[in-house]
Amino acid sequence: MVAFLLAAFYAARLTLSAPIARDDSSVRAPLRFTADGTFQISILEDLHFGENAWDTWGPQQDINSVKVINEILDKEAQQLVVLNGDLITGENGFLENSTVYVDEIVAPLVNRGLTWASTYGNHDSAYNLSRSAILEREHRWPNARTQQMVFDTNAGVSNYYLPVYPSGSSTTPSLILWFFDSRGGFLYQKLDSSGNEVGQPDWVDQSVVDWFKATNTNLTKQYGNAIPSLAFVHIPTNASQAAQTEAGINPNYQPGINDDYILAGQAQGWCADGSNDASCTYGGQDVPFMEALVSTPGLMAVFSGHDHGDSWCYKWDTQLPGMSVKGNGLNLCFGQHTGYGGYGNWIRGSRQIFITEAMLKSQEVDTWIRLESGDVVGSVTLNSTYNHDYYPATPDTMTYCLTCK
Repeated sequence: MVAFLLAAFYAARLTLSAPIARDDSSVRAPLRFTADGTFQISILEDLHFGENAWDTWGPQQDINSVKVINEILDKEAQQLVVLNGDLITGENGFLENSTVYVDEIVAPLVNRGLTWASTYGNHDSAYNLSRSAILEREHRWPNARTQQMVFDTNAGVSNYYLPVYPSGSSTTPSLILWFFDSRGGFLYQKLDSSGNEVGQPDWVDQSVVDWFKATNTNLTKQYGNAIPSLAFVHIPTNASQAAQTEAGINPNYQPGINDDYILAGQAQGWCADGSNDASCTYGGQDVPFMEALVSTPGLMAVFSGHDHGDSWCYKWDTQLPGMSVKGNGLNLCFGQHTGYGGYGNWIRGSRQIFITEAMLKSQEVDTWIRLESGDVVGSVTLNSTYNHDYYPATPDTMTYCLTCK
């Protein structure tokens, strides 16, 4: 009886907040720079909907998260929204119905006629939640651009790319957006011999690396030159940890909060042989992915989440101590924890990415964080002198959900 009442309550809540169906052909059209030659992306990071759904404070978190999303979308002029992992807290969600939270997450986007693309994070996989089910739920809405282009058993789901075309009618992309599934969490409906959930590796799989390299090579051949690009992946690579611990993050040269120290990245807690019995600290399985990233001409930045207490960008342009891969100037960026679900009380917000067609010629990107307060912090230009340009430090501000108790 209790389960039935809970089901009815959450079904009613989600119905009340459901998006309004639209027949808007603009969300199906190819992504394109605006007539004034600009393209903006808003990243919503670590939303963690459905956490502790059986208690009153869990749903209140989701209500507050929707408020944050609405506040950000109203203040920015984005052409695309990226949901960069941990959309749902799968292990705490409402059993197999957890995917209905997708409707609540995307309601503010659908109601504004905005289009989005997702990566999936470690909390998007659990015994009662699969990435494939999230993808299917997303595609109930025409606004969704999330895809699956790699179908290897171990690849995860959200591996794909989206071209962004120039203003006008050209059919040659100006920009490529890459999306990678860093996996993690637990395998859907899998238990080991002891009845425990089975952990899923938390790095970009080799099959995806092979696809990425081959696809990028084909795109270069097709269009006659390397196309500038950006990448999105939920869990950062070990290069971000090395930047944090070996090079150091300076609040004026890499502005942002740096409270998740030491940050968690791909392949941490795994052994080189693929076992994760807590006897190893780092297995190195993300090395092929890092090698592929730095060997991709025109790739300007990689945007990650996962570590809620980090929001800086670092230009990886050196051989960092302990690293077998040398940086080539690739910018490693964190977003801002957007949702009220998940750990930490850092003020919620959204990283913005702003590009002009003129900036692409010198491979430059403007980026800032729009906070739920309406303020803007951490505004920087990712250019050839980033890491050396001086910026105001980002305040380490906290906000609390007073009704989430």
